Amino acid sequence: MLSSNDYVGRDALSLCKGLRDREFTTEELTLIAISRAETINPIINAIVTKNYERALKQAKHFDQNPDLLESSPLAGLPFLIKDLSTVEGLTATFGSRLFNDYTATKSSRIVEQYMKAGLNIFGLTNTPEFGLTLTTESVANGKTKNPWNTAFSTGGSSGGAAAAVASGISPVAHATDGGGSIRIPASCCGLFGLKPSRGLTPIENDLTGSWAGMSVGHVVSQTVQDSAAFLDLITQKTTHLFPLPDYTGPFLMKLKSKPTRLKIGLQLKHPFELPIDSKCLEAVQLCAKNCQLLGHSVDEISSPIEYGPVVSAMSKLINTFIYRRVNNRLKELNINFEDAQIESSTRIMAKLGSKVTAQEFISARDTIFAAELQLREFHKSYDLILSPVLAKTTAKLGWLDMNSDDSQNYAERFRSYSGFTSIYNGTGQPSMSVPTIRTDSGLPVGVMVTGPWGSDSQLLQLAFELEQINPWPLYSTPDAT
Repeated sequence: MLSSNDYVGRDALSLCKGLRDREFTTEELTLIAISRAETINPIINAIVTKNYERALKQAKHFDQNPDLLESSPLAGLPFLIKDLSTVEGLTATFGSRLFNDYTATKSSRIVEQYMKAGLNIFGLTNTPEFGLTLTTESVANGKTKNPWNTAFSTGGSSGGAAAAVASGISPVAHATDGGGSIRIPASCCGLFGLKPSRGLTPIENDLTGSWAGMSVGHVVSQTVQDSAAFLDLITQKTTHLFPLPDYTGPFLMKLKSKPTRLKIGLQLKHPFELPIDSKCLEAVQLCAKNCQLLGHSVDEISSPIEYGPVVSAMSKLINTFIYRRVNNRLKELNINFEDAQIESSTRIMAKLGSKVTAQEFISARDTIFAAELQLREFHKSYDLILSPVLAKTTAKLGWLDMNSDDSQNYAERFRSYSGFTSIYNGTGQPSMSVPTIRTDSGLPVGVMVTGPWGSDSQLLQLAFELEQINPWPLYSTPDAT
Protein backbone atom coordinates (compact mmCIF):
# COMPACT_ATOMS: atom_id res chain seq x y z
CA MET A 1 0.00 0.00 0.00
CA LEU A 2 1.41 3.39 -1.04
CA SER A 3 0.89 6.35 1.30
CA SER A 4 0.78 9.98 0.19
CA ASN A 5 4.00 10.68 2.12
CA ASP A 6 5.77 7.80 0.39
CA TYR A 7 4.52 9.04 -2.99
CA VAL A 8 6.06 12.51 -2.72
CA GLY A 9 9.32 11.07 -1.38
CA ARG A 10 10.02 8.84 -4.40
CA ASP A 11 11.08 9.65 -7.94
CA ALA A 12 9.45 8.19 -11.05
CA LEU A 13 11.85 5.27 -11.42
CA SER A 14 11.33 4.25 -7.80
CA LEU A 15 7.54 4.47 -8.08
CA CYS A 16 7.53 2.35 -11.22
CA LYS A 17 9.80 -0.24 -9.61
CA GLY A 18 7.24 -0.38 -6.80
CA LEU A 19 4.55 -1.13 -9.38
CA ARG A 20 6.52 -3.97 -10.91
CA ASP A 21 7.39 -5.36 -7.45
CA ARG A 22 3.65 -5.31 -6.55
CA GLU A 23 4.19 -2.96 -3.58
CA PHE A 24 1.02 -1.19 -4.72
CA THR A 25 -1.30 -1.18 -7.71
CA THR A 26 -1.38 1.21 -10.64
CA GLU A 27 -4.84 2.31 -9.51
CA GLU A 28 -3.53 3.14 -6.02
CA LEU A 29 -0.66 5.15 -7.51
CA THR A 30 -2.96 7.04 -9.85
CA LEU A 31 -5.49 7.77 -7.10
CA ILE A 32 -2.75 9.31 -4.94
CA ALA A 33 -1.49 11.47 -7.82
CA ILE A 34 -5.03 12.68 -8.52
CA SER A 35 -5.74 13.27 -4.84
CA ARG A 36 -2.61 15.40 -4.46
CA ALA A 37 -3.55 17.31 -7.61
CA GLU A 38 -7.06 17.96 -6.27
CA THR A 39 -5.60 19.27 -3.01
CA ILE A 40 -2.80 21.42 -4.41
CA ASN A 41 -3.91 22.53 -7.86
CA PRO A 42 -6.53 24.99 -6.54
CA ILE A 43 -3.61 26.79 -4.84
CA ILE A 44 -1.08 26.88 -7.69
CA ASN A 45 -3.14 26.41 -10.91
CA ALA A 46 -0.69 24.02 -12.56
CA ILE A 47 -3.20 21.70 -14.29
CA VAL A 48 -5.66 23.26 -16.76
CA THR A 49 -7.22 20.13 -18.29
CA LYS A 50 -8.14 17.15 -16.09
CA ASN A 51 -8.12 13.61 -17.44
CA TYR A 52 -8.71 11.85 -14.16
CA GLU A 53 -11.53 9.51 -15.13
CA ARG A 54 -9.75 8.24 -18.22
CA ALA A 55 -6.50 7.86 -16.29
CA LEU A 56 -8.17 5.75 -13.58
CA LYS A 57 -9.75 3.55 -16.23
CA GLN A 58 -6.32 3.08 -17.81
CA ALA A 59 -4.80 2.31 -14.41
CA LYS A 60 -7.33 -0.47 -13.82
CA HIS A 61 -6.48 -1.83 -17.28
CA PHE A 62 -2.80 -2.01 -16.22
CA ASP A 63 -3.75 -3.88 -13.05
CA GLN A 64 -5.81 -6.36 -15.04
CA ASN A 65 -2.98 -6.79 -17.56
CA PRO A 66 0.30 -6.60 -15.55
CA ASP A 67 2.38 -7.51 -18.61
CA LEU A 68 1.75 -3.91 -19.77
CA LEU A 69 4.14 -2.75 -17.05
CA GLU A 70 6.94 -4.26 -19.12
CA SER A 71 6.37 -1.68 -21.89
CA SER A 72 9.14 0.45 -20.39
CA PRO A 73 10.80 1.12 -17.00
CA LEU A 74 8.27 3.94 -16.52
CA ALA A 75 5.07 2.19 -17.58
CA GLY A 76 2.06 2.87 -15.37
CA LEU A 77 3.32 6.23 -14.09
CA PRO A 78 0.68 9.01 -13.84
CA PHE A 79 2.03 11.72 -16.15
CA LEU A 80 1.24 15.28 -17.20
CA ILE A 81 1.51 16.82 -20.68
CA LYS A 82 2.17 20.51 -21.33
CA ASP A 83 -0.78 22.26 -22.98
CA LEU A 84 1.26 23.02 -26.11
CA SER A 85 1.16 19.37 -27.16
CA THR A 86 -2.06 17.53 -27.88
CA VAL A 87 -3.68 14.40 -26.49
CA GLU A 88 -6.39 12.96 -28.72
CA GLY A 89 -9.83 13.59 -27.24
CA LEU A 90 -8.70 16.19 -24.69
CA THR A 91 -9.22 19.95 -24.71
CA ALA A 92 -6.09 21.75 -25.90
CA THR A 93 -5.99 25.53 -25.41
CA PHE A 94 -2.30 26.29 -26.09
CA GLY A 95 -2.77 28.97 -23.44
CA SER A 96 -4.99 30.98 -25.81
CA ARG A 97 -8.62 32.06 -25.84
CA LEU A 98 -8.61 31.26 -29.58
CA PHE A 99 -8.67 27.57 -28.62
CA ASN A 100 -11.14 27.66 -25.72
CA ASP A 101 -13.47 25.16 -27.40
CA TYR A 102 -10.87 23.08 -29.23
CA THR A 103 -10.64 19.31 -28.73
CA ALA A 104 -7.59 17.57 -30.16
CA THR A 105 -8.33 15.08 -32.92
CA LYS A 106 -4.88 13.47 -32.70
CA SER A 107 -1.97 13.25 -30.30
CA SER A 108 1.37 14.95 -30.84
CA ARG A 109 4.24 12.70 -31.89
CA ILE A 110 5.96 13.01 -28.51
CA VAL A 111 2.69 12.16 -26.73
CA GLU A 112 2.31 9.07 -28.91
CA GLN A 113 5.80 8.02 -27.80
CA TYR A 114 4.94 8.51 -24.13
CA MET A 115 1.73 6.50 -24.49
CA LYS A 116 3.58 3.72 -26.31
CA ALA A 117 5.93 3.58 -23.30
CA GLY A 118 2.93 3.05 -21.00
CA LEU A 119 2.68 6.46 -19.36
CA ASN A 120 -0.77 7.26 -17.98
CA ILE A 121 -1.76 10.83 -18.84
CA PHE A 122 -3.96 12.41 -16.16
CA GLY A 123 -3.91 16.05 -17.24
CA LEU A 124 -2.46 18.98 -19.19
CA THR A 125 -0.39 21.73 -17.58
CA ASN A 126 -0.61 25.50 -17.84
CA THR A 127 1.43 27.60 -20.26
CA PRO A 128 1.43 31.23 -21.42
CA GLU A 129 -0.24 31.89 -24.76
CA PHE A 130 1.58 29.74 -27.37
CA GLY A 131 4.53 29.52 -24.94
CA LEU A 132 5.65 33.06 -25.77
CA THR A 133 6.90 34.49 -22.50
CA LEU A 134 9.01 33.85 -19.40
CA THR A 135 6.14 33.48 -16.93
CA THR A 136 2.91 31.47 -16.89
CA GLU A 137 0.07 33.95 -16.49
CA SER A 138 -2.28 33.65 -19.47
CA VAL A 139 -5.65 35.37 -19.76
CA ALA A 140 -7.13 32.08 -20.98
CA ASN A 141 -6.10 29.90 -18.04
CA GLY A 142 -4.89 32.21 -15.27
CA LYS A 143 -1.70 32.52 -13.25
CA THR A 144 0.40 29.57 -12.14
CA LYS A 145 2.00 30.15 -8.72
CA ASN A 146 5.40 29.02 -7.51
CA PRO A 147 5.05 26.25 -4.87
CA TRP A 148 8.04 27.64 -2.94
CA ASN A 149 6.37 31.06 -2.60
CA THR A 150 2.98 31.61 -4.22
CA ALA A 151 3.54 35.35 -4.70
CA PHE A 152 6.15 34.51 -7.33
CA SER A 153 6.18 33.22 -10.89
CA THR A 154 7.07 29.69 -11.93
CA GLY A 155 8.83 30.95 -15.03
CA GLY A 156 7.65 30.03 -18.50
CA SER A 157 6.64 28.62 -20.67
CA SER A 158 6.58 25.19 -18.96
CA GLY A 159 5.42 26.86 -15.75
CA GLY A 160 2.49 24.55 -15.11
CA ALA A 161 4.69 21.49 -15.53
CA ALA A 162 7.32 22.90 -13.18
CA ALA A 163 4.73 23.85 -10.55
CA ALA A 164 3.19 20.37 -10.68
CA VAL A 165 6.56 18.69 -10.17
CA ALA A 166 7.85 21.15 -7.56
CA SER A 167 4.65 20.69 -5.52
CA GLY A 168 4.86 16.89 -5.63
CA ILE A 169 1.79 16.32 -7.80
CA SER A 170 4.06 14.29 -10.06
CA PRO A 171 7.83 13.67 -9.82
CA VAL A 172 8.25 14.51 -13.51
CA ALA A 173 6.21 16.23 -16.23
CA HIS A 174 6.45 16.85 -19.95
CA ALA A 175 7.85 20.23 -20.97
CA THR A 176 9.02 22.02 -24.13
CA ASP A 177 11.80 24.53 -24.75
CA GLY A 178 11.78 27.01 -27.65
CA GLY A 179 13.79 29.76 -25.98
CA GLY A 180 14.43 28.55 -22.44
CA SER A 181 11.03 27.12 -21.55
CA ILE A 182 12.39 23.98 -19.83
CA ARG A 183 15.43 25.59 -18.23
CA ILE A 184 13.77 28.78 -16.93
CA PRO A 185 10.90 27.09 -15.02
CA ALA A 186 13.35 24.46 -13.76
CA SER A 187 15.50 27.25 -12.32
CA CYS A 188 12.54 29.12 -10.82
CA CYS A 189 11.07 25.98 -9.23
CA GLY A 190 14.21 24.15 -8.09
CA LEU A 191 14.05 21.31 -10.60
CA PHE A 192 16.39 19.67 -13.07
CA GLY A 193 15.65 20.55 -16.69
CA LEU A 194 17.52 19.44 -19.81
CA LYS A 195 16.81 20.83 -23.27
CA PRO A 196 17.97 17.99 -25.54
CA SER A 197 19.95 18.30 -28.75
CA ARG A 198 17.94 19.14 -31.85
CA GLY A 199 16.96 15.98 -33.69
CA LEU A 200 17.24 13.69 -30.67
CA THR A 201 13.58 13.75 -29.61
CA PRO A 202 10.26 13.71 -31.53
CA ILE A 203 8.89 16.84 -33.19
CA GLU A 204 5.91 17.32 -35.44
CA ASN A 205 5.99 16.78 -39.20
CA ASP A 206 6.21 20.47 -40.12
CA LEU A 207 8.59 23.32 -39.33
CA THR A 208 5.91 25.49 -37.71
CA GLY A 209 5.28 22.83 -35.06
CA SER A 210 8.89 22.97 -33.88
CA TRP A 211 9.74 26.58 -34.82
CA ALA A 212 12.14 25.22 -37.44
CA GLY A 213 13.76 22.92 -34.91
CA MET A 214 14.29 25.61 -32.28
CA SER A 215 11.66 24.07 -29.97
CA VAL A 216 12.18 20.59 -28.55
CA GLY A 217 10.39 18.47 -25.98
CA HIS A 218 11.50 16.61 -22.88
CA VAL A 219 10.64 16.92 -19.15
CA VAL A 220 11.26 18.79 -15.93
CA SER A 221 12.03 16.45 -13.04
CA GLN A 222 12.98 16.31 -9.39
CA THR A 223 16.00 14.09 -10.09
CA VAL A 224 18.61 13.76 -12.81
CA GLN A 225 18.10 10.01 -13.17
CA ASP A 226 14.41 10.51 -14.02
CA SER A 227 15.40 12.95 -16.76
CA ALA A 228 17.84 10.41 -18.20
CA ALA A 229 15.23 7.64 -18.08
CA PHE A 230 12.64 9.79 -19.83
CA LEU A 231 15.15 10.77 -22.49
CA ASP A 232 15.68 7.08 -23.20
CA LEU A 233 11.93 6.74 -23.78
CA ILE A 234 11.77 9.35 -26.52
CA THR A 235 15.18 9.18 -28.19
CA GLN A 236 14.64 8.82 -31.92
CA LYS A 237 15.98 5.73 -33.64
CA THR A 238 15.85 7.26 -37.13
CA THR A 239 16.36 10.75 -38.52
CA HIS A 240 13.24 12.93 -38.68
CA LEU A 241 13.53 16.38 -40.38
CA PHE A 242 16.84 17.15 -38.64
CA PRO A 243 20.10 15.19 -38.22
CA LEU A 244 20.11 12.58 -35.46
CA PRO A 245 22.95 12.83 -32.90
CA ASP A 246 24.98 9.69 -32.26
CA TYR A 247 23.32 7.47 -29.67
CA THR A 248 25.86 5.30 -27.90
CA GLY A 249 23.66 3.62 -25.33
CA PRO A 250 20.90 4.30 -22.79
CA PHE A 251 21.33 7.65 -21.03
CA LEU A 252 20.26 6.14 -17.71
CA MET A 253 22.75 3.29 -17.95
CA LYS A 254 25.60 5.71 -18.71
CA LEU A 255 24.54 8.23 -16.07
CA LYS A 256 26.88 7.07 -13.33
CA SER A 257 29.88 6.86 -15.64
CA LYS A 258 32.21 9.63 -14.49
CA PRO A 259 32.73 12.11 -17.35
CA THR A 260 36.26 12.70 -18.50
CA ARG A 261 37.95 15.80 -17.10
CA LEU A 262 36.01 18.65 -18.65
CA LYS A 263 37.20 22.10 -19.66
CA ILE A 264 34.43 24.51 -18.74
CA GLY A 265 34.05 28.13 -19.83
CA LEU A 266 32.55 30.34 -17.12
CA GLN A 267 30.35 33.16 -18.46
CA LEU A 268 29.69 35.81 -15.81
CA LYS A 269 28.66 38.77 -17.97
CA HIS A 270 25.29 39.37 -19.58
CA PRO A 271 25.33 38.90 -23.38
CA PHE A 272 23.76 42.35 -23.77
CA GLU A 273 25.89 43.99 -21.04
CA LEU A 274 22.94 44.29 -18.66
CA PRO A 275 23.08 43.83 -14.87
CA ILE A 276 22.97 40.35 -13.32
CA ASP A 277 21.56 39.85 -9.81
CA SER A 278 24.16 38.94 -7.20
CA LYS A 279 22.31 35.72 -6.28
CA CYS A 280 22.42 34.53 -9.90
CA LEU A 281 26.17 35.16 -9.98
CA GLU A 282 26.59 33.49 -6.59
CA ALA A 283 24.90 30.36 -7.92
CA VAL A 284 27.16 30.20 -10.98
CA GLN A 285 30.30 30.75 -8.91
CA LEU A 286 29.29 28.01 -6.46
CA CYS A 287 28.66 25.61 -9.33
CA ALA A 288 32.05 26.50 -10.82
CA LYS A 289 33.68 25.70 -7.47
CA ASN A 290 31.83 22.38 -7.30
CA CYS A 291 32.94 21.51 -10.83
CA GLN A 292 36.53 22.14 -9.79
CA LEU A 293 36.06 19.95 -6.71
CA LEU A 294 34.91 17.21 -9.09
CA GLY A 295 38.19 17.53 -11.01
CA HIS A 296 37.07 19.68 -13.93
CA SER A 297 38.86 22.86 -15.01
CA VAL A 298 36.99 26.17 -15.13
CA ASP A 299 38.15 29.34 -16.89
CA GLU A 300 36.25 32.62 -17.11
CA ILE A 301 35.34 33.51 -20.70
CA SER A 302 33.59 36.33 -22.51
CA SER A 303 30.41 35.63 -24.46
CA PRO A 304 31.25 32.87 -26.95
CA ILE A 305 29.29 34.61 -29.71
CA GLU A 306 27.61 37.93 -30.49
CA TYR A 307 24.07 37.25 -29.36
CA GLY A 308 22.25 40.27 -30.84
CA PRO A 309 22.12 39.29 -34.54
CA VAL A 310 21.25 35.67 -33.71
CA VAL A 311 18.43 36.56 -31.32
CA SER A 312 17.05 39.04 -33.85
CA ALA A 313 17.13 36.36 -36.56
CA MET A 314 15.38 33.87 -34.29
CA SER A 315 12.68 36.44 -33.52
CA LYS A 316 11.95 36.85 -37.22
CA LEU A 317 11.40 33.11 -37.59
CA ILE A 318 9.29 32.81 -34.44
CA ASN A 319 7.15 35.81 -35.37
CA THR A 320 6.52 34.22 -38.76
CA PHE A 321 5.42 30.95 -37.20
CA ILE A 322 3.19 32.75 -34.69
CA TYR A 323 1.53 34.72 -37.48
CA ARG A 324 0.86 31.49 -39.35
CA ARG A 325 -0.51 29.78 -36.23
CA VAL A 326 -2.82 32.68 -35.38
CA ASN A 327 -3.91 33.32 -38.96
CA ASN A 328 -4.78 29.67 -39.60
CA ARG A 329 -6.93 29.56 -36.47
CA LEU A 330 -8.68 32.81 -37.36
CA LYS A 331 -9.59 31.35 -40.74
CA GLU A 332 -11.07 28.29 -39.04
CA LEU A 333 -13.14 30.56 -36.78
CA ASN A 334 -13.93 33.10 -39.52
CA ILE A 335 -12.63 35.97 -37.36
CA ASN A 336 -10.70 39.05 -38.47
CA PHE A 337 -7.26 39.66 -37.01
CA GLU A 338 -8.44 42.91 -35.39
CA ASP A 339 -11.19 41.04 -33.52
CA ALA A 340 -9.00 38.17 -32.35
CA GLN A 341 -8.91 37.52 -28.61
CA ILE A 342 -5.15 37.25 -28.26
CA GLU A 343 -2.75 38.85 -25.82
CA SER A 344 -1.08 42.14 -26.68
CA SER A 345 2.45 40.84 -27.14
CA THR A 346 1.14 37.92 -29.23
CA ARG A 347 -0.64 40.42 -31.47
CA ILE A 348 2.55 42.45 -31.88
CA MET A 349 4.58 39.33 -32.73
CA ALA A 350 2.00 38.12 -35.25
CA LYS A 351 1.89 41.52 -36.94
CA LEU A 352 5.67 41.57 -37.21
CA GLY A 353 5.60 38.03 -38.56
CA SER A 354 3.13 38.98 -41.27
CA LYS A 355 5.69 41.44 -42.65
CA VAL A 356 8.70 39.10 -42.83
CA THR A 357 9.67 38.60 -46.47
CA ALA A 358 11.07 35.39 -47.95
CA GLN A 359 14.43 37.10 -48.34
CA GLU A 360 14.44 38.15 -44.68
CA PHE A 361 13.45 34.64 -43.61
CA ILE A 362 16.31 33.07 -45.56
CA SER A 363 18.76 35.67 -44.28
CA ALA A 364 17.68 34.93 -40.72
CA ARG A 365 18.25 31.21 -41.26
CA ASP A 366 21.72 31.93 -42.63
CA THR A 367 22.56 34.02 -39.55
CA ILE A 368 21.53 31.17 -37.26
CA PHE A 369 23.47 28.61 -39.31
CA ALA A 370 26.57 30.81 -39.06
CA ALA A 371 26.18 30.96 -35.26
CA GLU A 372 25.88 27.18 -35.15
CA LEU A 373 29.19 26.82 -36.97
CA GLN A 374 30.85 29.46 -34.80
CA LEU A 375 29.85 27.70 -31.60
CA ARG A 376 30.98 24.39 -33.02
CA GLU A 377 34.44 25.94 -33.36
CA PHE A 378 34.23 27.37 -29.83
CA HIS A 379 33.61 23.91 -28.39
CA LYS A 380 36.90 22.70 -29.81
CA SER A 381 38.44 24.75 -27.00
CA TYR A 382 35.85 24.29 -24.26
CA ASP A 383 33.68 21.25 -23.56
CA LEU A 384 30.94 23.14 -21.76
CA ILE A 385 29.70 26.65 -20.99
CA LEU A 386 28.56 27.52 -17.45
CA SER A 387 26.37 30.60 -17.04
CA PRO A 388 23.27 31.93 -15.28
CA VAL A 389 19.88 30.73 -16.49
CA LEU A 390 18.28 34.10 -15.81
CA ALA A 391 19.81 37.49 -15.09
CA LYS A 392 17.37 38.06 -12.23
CA THR A 393 16.01 35.88 -9.47
CA THR A 394 12.42 34.67 -9.90
CA ALA A 395 10.04 37.53 -10.67
CA LYS A 396 6.88 38.26 -8.74
CA LEU A 397 3.59 37.46 -10.44
CA GLY A 398 2.41 40.35 -12.58
CA TRP A 399 5.89 41.80 -13.17
CA LEU A 400 6.08 40.56 -16.77
CA ASP A 401 2.68 41.25 -18.32
CA MET A 402 1.99 40.17 -21.91
CA ASN A 403 -0.89 42.68 -21.94
CA SER A 404 1.03 45.67 -20.62
CA ASP A 405 -0.07 49.02 -22.03
CA ASP A 406 3.61 49.85 -22.35
CA SER A 407 4.98 47.34 -24.87
CA GLN A 408 8.44 48.90 -24.71
CA ASN A 409 8.57 48.40 -20.95
CA TYR A 410 7.46 44.77 -21.41
CA ALA A 411 10.22 44.21 -23.99
CA GLU A 412 12.83 45.81 -21.74
CA ARG A 413 11.81 43.67 -18.77
CA PHE A 414 11.84 40.54 -20.92
CA ARG A 415 15.33 41.36 -22.18
CA SER A 416 16.68 42.23 -18.71
CA TYR A 417 15.28 39.02 -17.18
CA SER A 418 16.54 36.58 -19.78
CA GLY A 419 19.34 36.76 -22.35
CA PHE A 420 21.26 33.52 -21.81
CA THR A 421 18.98 30.65 -22.82
CA SER A 422 17.49 31.28 -26.26
CA ILE A 423 20.60 31.27 -28.42
CA TYR A 424 21.06 27.54 -27.84
CA ASN A 425 17.61 26.90 -29.26
CA GLY A 426 18.86 28.48 -32.47
CA THR A 427 22.05 26.44 -32.55
CA GLY A 428 20.34 23.22 -31.42
CA GLN A 429 22.74 22.46 -28.59
CA PRO A 430 21.78 20.59 -25.41
CA SER A 431 21.53 22.87 -22.41
CA MET A 432 20.40 22.26 -18.83
CA SER A 433 19.39 24.02 -15.63
CA VAL A 434 20.74 22.55 -12.39
CA PRO A 435 19.35 23.67 -8.98
CA THR A 436 22.11 25.31 -6.98
CA ILE A 437 21.15 27.81 -4.24
CA ARG A 438 18.17 29.53 -2.60
CA THR A 439 17.38 33.19 -2.12
CA ASP A 440 16.71 34.60 1.35
CA SER A 441 12.98 34.09 0.68
CA GLY A 442 13.55 30.42 -0.15
CA LEU A 443 13.19 30.68 -3.92
CA PRO A 444 15.44 28.38 -5.97
CA VAL A 445 18.16 29.61 -8.32
CA GLY A 446 19.54 27.32 -11.01
CA VAL A 447 22.59 27.54 -13.25
CA MET A 448 22.84 26.73 -16.94
CA VAL A 449 25.36 24.34 -18.47
CA THR A 450 25.52 23.97 -22.24
CA GLY A 451 27.45 21.57 -24.44
CA PRO A 452 28.06 20.97 -28.13
CA TRP A 453 25.37 19.29 -30.21
CA GLY A 454 25.05 15.63 -29.24
CA SER A 455 26.66 15.96 -25.79
CA ASP A 456 23.43 15.17 -23.89
CA SER A 457 24.96 12.22 -22.05
CA GLN A 458 27.94 14.29 -20.93
CA LEU A 459 25.64 16.96 -19.52
CA LEU A 460 23.55 14.39 -17.66
CA GLN A 461 26.68 12.81 -16.18
CA LEU A 462 27.90 16.18 -14.90
CA ALA A 463 24.45 17.01 -13.51
CA PHE A 464 24.39 13.69 -11.67
CA GLU A 465 27.78 14.49 -10.14
CA LEU A 466 26.58 17.94 -9.07
CA GLU A 467 23.39 16.45 -7.62
CA GLN A 468 25.46 14.15 -5.39
CA ILE A 469 27.65 16.87 -3.89
CA ASN A 470 24.98 19.60 -3.72
CA PRO A 471 21.60 17.83 -3.32
CA TRP A 472 18.47 19.94 -3.62
CA PRO A 473 15.03 19.72 -1.94
CA LEU A 474 12.68 17.74 -4.19
CA TYR A 475 9.34 19.46 -3.59
CA SER A 476 7.37 21.99 -1.56
CA THR A 477 3.77 21.69 -0.36
CA PRO A 478 2.29 25.17 -0.86
CA ASP A 479 0.16 26.76 1.83
CA ALA A 480 -3.40 27.63 0.85
CA THR A 481 -3.03 30.95 2.66
